[in-house]
Amino acid sequence: MADQKGITGIILAGGKSARMGGNDKALVPLHGKPMIEWVIERLWPQVDALFINSNSLAPQLMAHGYPIIADQITGYAGPLAGLHACMMNAATPLLACVPCDAPTLPLDLVERLRTGMMDAGADIAVAHTASSLQPTFFVCRNTLGKSIEDYLAKGGYALRRWMTQQHCVDVNFTDESAFININSPQDLADAESKLPLPT
Repeated sequence: MADQKGITGIILAGGKSARMGGNDKALVPLHGKPMIEWVIERLWPQVDALFINSNSLAPQLMAHGYPIIADQITGYAGPLAGLHACMMNAATPLLACVPCDAPTLPLDLVERLRTGMMDAGADIAVAHTASSLQPTFFVCRNTLGKSIEDYLAKGGYALRRWMTQQHCVDVNFTDESAFININSPQDLADAESKLPLPT
C-alpha cells in the first residue's frame, strides 16, 4: 500500500441514483464489473482504510469486505451526510472522498490533494480541472463534523457551498477524463465505448 499515513478513503454511494433509474449506481455493471469495483481498485492503494458510504446493505456491497457506513443524518441530506457519518467512524486524521461512479479517478489523487492541503495549511483540498471544480473529489481533516452538522441544521445542502465556508484550497489536475462521472444510462454507454475492458 502507498505511504499515505492516516488517511481513510470514502466512496460516496449513498445517493438515490435517480438519473440511473433508481438502480444502485455503485452496482451498475461497467464492462460487466460493478462500478464500485473500478473505484475500489484505484482508491484502495492510495489509503490506509476504506469505507463505503451507502444507505443500502446490498449483499453485493457487503461482499467487498469494507465497512458500510450509513448516513446518521436522516432524509438523504446528500454527500455531506455521508461524509459526516464516515467522520464519526474514522480513526484517521484525514479523509479522502470520491464518488462511486468515477472509474478512472487518478492514481495519484490522494497524495496530490494531501500535499496541496498541507502546503496551504488548509482544512480541505479539492480537485479542479480546466473546466470546473470537482467537489466530490477531495481530502479533508477529520475535524469538520460539527461544521457539517451546523450547516445542515441551517438548511444547507450543497457540498460546494459548505466547502467555501471552510479553509479550502483547489488542486489542479490536467486530465479531464480522469474525473468522468457516470450518472445516466447514456453516460454508461459513452464510458463503455471509451474505456478498455478490465484485465
